[in-house]
Amino acid sequence: MAEESDLEKTEPASERRLEKAREEGNVARSRELSTLVMLGTAIGGLWFMAGSLGGAMDRALRHGLHFDRSAAFDPAQMMTQAGVALVQVAAAVAPLFLMMAVAALVAPMLLGGWLFSGKAVAPKFSKLDPLAGIARMFSSQSLAELIKALAKSLLIGGVAWWVISHNLDAMMQLMTLPPEAALSQAVALVARDCALIAATLVLVALVDVPWQLWSHFRKLRMSREDLRQEHKESEGDPHIKAAIRRQQQAVARRRMMSEVPKADIVVTNPTHFAVALKYVDSEMRAPRVVAKGTDLVAQRIRELAAEHKVAVLEAPPLTRALYKHTRLGDEIPAGLYTAVAEVLAWVYQLKRWREEGGQAPRTPTTLHVPEALAFNPAGVA
Repeated sequence: MAEESDLEKTEPASERRLEKAREEGNVARSRELSTLVMLGTAIGGLWFMAGSLGGAMDRALRHGLHFDRSAAFDPAQMMTQAGVALVQVAAAVAPLFLMMAVAALVAPMLLGGWLFSGKAVAPKFSKLDPLAGIARMFSSQSLAELIKALAKSLLIGGVAWWVISHNLDAMMQLMTLPPEAALSQAVALVARDCALIAATLVLVALVDVPWQLWSHFRKLRMSREDLRQEHKESEGDPHIKAAIRRQQQAVARRRMMSEVPKADIVVTNPTHFAVALKYVDSEMRAPRVVAKGTDLVAQRIRELAAEHKVAVLEAPPLTRALYKHTRLGDEIPAGLYTAVAEVLAWVYQLKRWREEGGQAPRTPTTLHVPEALAFNPAGVA
């Protein structure tokens, strides 16, 4: 039962799921909102342009009906006169068409924002599956769309009947007016009646927009297994990441171990810690840590130092301080300059003694480590 509940899509879509859906052109859209914006733009344009549109139509009508008797028998002249009237009407309605074009581009962005995706227009042969098409026809989404369409038709049809029935007298009075006044008043009347009818679309859009948002996010819901899989894909499989870390650590350890034979001195705890130092007077401002480690790594550092005849010195406080306060490649802290300088002086004396003989140098035993840099982990002597 627990496994089945995990597979149910009860979790909200993640940001990555929403972003992927958007890349595929899958965003919330409301056709009712787009229709409302388009119709509102058309009605607003008709309302504010009623006078100019009426005048343009009147001029086109007068120009089209006023011609010489000879022109009635000349098809070329009649076509020219019709073309002039058509240009006049087109010039008059061009601003309205421009407003409609802008509204057509802006309306979809009100809900889902601007989006252009090639995946949305790419052919999908799965949509040609008749069984899937039948399933979509009888789905809950299709049923909801059918109910919404019927309700919208009844609402708009009822309002339209009421508006027209209450304006029949005004429509009849248009026949008693001069042509220019009648056309202007007709345009205004149509715009006003359409505005009242379109006002019902506001109610439809107020219902449709939340529904489309809810439906969109419901389709993108995820199961707990989906969330776990997405997290694994985004963050990486923990087992693979652990294997990569192990490989990186192994590579870094091999690189570090290759620096031990080049070191000047290896200081030890003596068993738990080991730090290898190198100093080149012409290249470095201060000695650098070229290798360090604990336990088995420290043991391997000591073995490599012995194999390549690198000096090894037991200096527990100094070793622990270097291990605690430095990283690979770091210069030693300024507070340890004196102690390390004493160690390097012993190393140079040791090299000279091995090459020239004589009295062996005294091994440093008391190296000063400032209290602020001291490090003594529990259980380490």
